[in-house]
Amino acid sequence: MTSQQTKAEHLLNMHQKGATLLLPNAWDAASARLFEKAGFPAIGTTSAGIAFVHGARDGEQMSRQDMVNAIARIVASVQVPVTADIEAGYGSTPEEVARTIRAVMAVGAVGVNLEDSTGPFKPLLALQEQCERIAAACFEARKAEIALFINARIDTYLFQIGEEAKRLEETLSRARAYLEAGANGIFVPGVIDLSLIEVLVREIPGPLNLIVMPGIPSAPDLFQLGVVRLSIGGAAMLAAMGLIWEIAHELREQGTYQKLSQHPDGMSQAWSLFA
Repeated sequence: MTSQQTKAEHLLNMHQKGATLLLPNAWDAASARLFEKAGFPAIGTTSAGIAFVHGARDGEQMSRQDMVNAIARIVASVQVPVTADIEAGYGSTPEEVARTIRAVMAVGAVGVNLEDSTGPFKPLLALQEQCERIAAACFEARKAEIALFINARIDTYLFQIGEEAKRLEETLSRARAYLEAGANGIFVPGVIDLSLIEVLVREIPGPLNLIVMPGIPSAPDLFQLGVVRLSIGGAAMLAAMGLIWEIAHELREQGTYQKLSQHPDGMSQAWSLFA
């Protein structure tokens, strides 16, 4: 079995200049196995997807331990590197972030997403405060001798924080500060405009991660612009929920099963995932 440090170095190499990483996000062992079987070289977790299957809303409504347990099952189900969505770190202080980092590394994760948001459409954490939290995460990774990939998420565009005219300046300022604090990459969800993406790629001195959402250009087009990493977040899990709703609606209203037969992957195929 590949060591955790080897996986960490592999994930780090996937973010080198000129690299292109299309990253699916799993919410359980089955989805992780399917993504691995499809040939993806690494897998992320989705905090939203994990929260929904546990009966909670996204936004740290699950406990740290429950989220770590879910991440552990995903890591254990695949051989490829797994980077964990740890939301805002399950605590506001550097010490609490460090505790979360230790926990996810202990179950085998080799990367994390760390947000600077205090909640949807609420003010972001103060710049210095977030830099201290990132530095704490870096310290724990060095102490564990794991090349943990720290993907610092900036929520200016996702939650439309601040004046629109100053949003780019704030994003770039935070990106540079987070990289100086030790982050390995910058994640700016919510951006779909090509001209804005070009500016982010040019001005951020580190690998840029975007997320799939309506209106965003194709992966090849984004990679050609210089985007290094493109993830899908909770989109696949939400699509699965949409299919289940259609199945339920048809079954309840019509008593028919056409939606059930749209994806005829049978029990034997499911069993083979866990052989």
